[in-house]
Amino acid sequence: PSASNGMLRVAPTVLPSPMMMSSKIIRHKSLVAPSFMAAAVDEVAEEKIPEGTATVTELIFNLVKGIVGAGVLSLPVGIAAWANAPSAVVPAMVLIAAIGGLSGYGFALIGRCCAYTNSKSYREAWGKTVNKSSSWIPAVAVTFKTISAILAYSMILGDTSVSLLATAGFNVAKTPALLALTSTVLLPLCLLKNLSALAPFSLVGSLGMIYTALAMVVRYVTKAYTKTGRFGTDCAEALRPAFGSVGAEGILTPSAAILVGMLSTAYMAHFNAPKFYNELKEKTLPNYYKVVSTSFGISIGIFALVAAIGFLTFGSATSGLILNNYSTKDTLMSLSRIAVAVSLVFSYPLAFVGARDGISDLLKLKSTPKTQNTLTLAILSAVTFAALNIADVSFVLALAGATLGNALIYIFPALMFRGAIKGKNDATPGQKREVKFALGSAAVGLLMGILGVKMTLAAL
Repeated sequence: PSASNGMLRVAPTVLPSPMMMSSKIIRHKSLVAPSFMAAAVDEVAEEKIPEGTATVTELIFNLVKGIVGAGVLSLPVGIAAWANAPSAVVPAMVLIAAIGGLSGYGFALIGRCCAYTNSKSYREAWGKTVNKSSSWIPAVAVTFKTISAILAYSMILGDTSVSLLATAGFNVAKTPALLALTSTVLLPLCLLKNLSALAPFSLVGSLGMIYTALAMVVRYVTKAYTKTGRFGTDCAEALRPAFGSVGAEGILTPSAAILVGMLSTAYMAHFNAPKFYNELKEKTLPNYYKVVSTSFGISIGIFALVAAIGFLTFGSATSGLILNNYSTKDTLMSLSRIAVAVSLVFSYPLAFVGARDGISDLLKLKSTPKTQNTLTLAILSAVTFAALNIADVSFVLALAGATLGNALIYIFPALMFRGAIKGKNDATPGQKREVKFALGSAAVGLLMGILGVKMTLAAL
């Protein structure tokens, strides 16, 4: 198939909304550390996990909000990487559902490990089930995934700012637009000591994604971007709809690994699984499973809709950020750009703090105001420089997704579950058999990662 747009110009990394990281965590009375945890308990006095207050419905909303971020707008190009005919949508939907199911299973495994070991964080669960001395491994993975996220945010904001300024009649290049936004808006927000005031804006992102999906459906149904459509000739030639003859069969080509890698990143929320389990008001595994299955089911539906409609509208001409395909004269889609921009601006500092704190923790820096401010300036400068000067940032993001993303979603949860069941005195035969299935899903994740890395390198 045509590969002119095979690798996305920007492939946003999706992070869960940091506002879903409530500090209220609970502990069920019946959950105590099993005997295999004795050594760990001896080393560190076990903290009592406070009672939680979140209902199943509230956590479903928060988890969907965390999974479905701006990165969903890059999924259409994942289909365009290996096909250029409408029939490609069918296997793509199957793939989106399958990867979503595996991702949800990994998310569920982490919560179960927390239940079996009375853990309140990803790192603690790893230390109790795998090896405490190697708990820095998931910490490094999470930190670098967060860095890739804010890099993607900067790139999206750069493109979106240019489009919005063009809509207002100003022809501004990406460099001055992003530098102005970073220095006057992002930097002050990232230097804030208390980010709680940004919480209400997290809802804007969710509403913006829903609005954008509906707007895309309207433009597809009304054929506004066909050759004879209302906006058919408004965009650059390279961004106008283009279709060929490679459809469903394209899923069998190695290029399909690009979509797989993007999906591994898109469903990423797993390092917050312990918080979702511990925040349940009625902390039981059935309630937790209900949160996970419903949230991932809704997310799968939204991902499938946006990916399908975007590809069916523009085909192989699909941009890495689907909003780039739409005319700057299209008021309906300009409102989407505004919603996405506002969402990212206020989500940026929340994700940025995660990256900064991760780096500070790994480097064992003292948490003083001067150190934090200096580190903020250094990281934000480096990220902005990269966003403006790396021509093919999709290579970096795809590589991160195929390695770190697959590890956090498929491999790490399976290893933790194996350790939890191995040390569980009352493990059932069914749980022991499930370990094999979990390790099988990890093997699938590893294979997807290897293929993803291969295809990413091949696209250089």
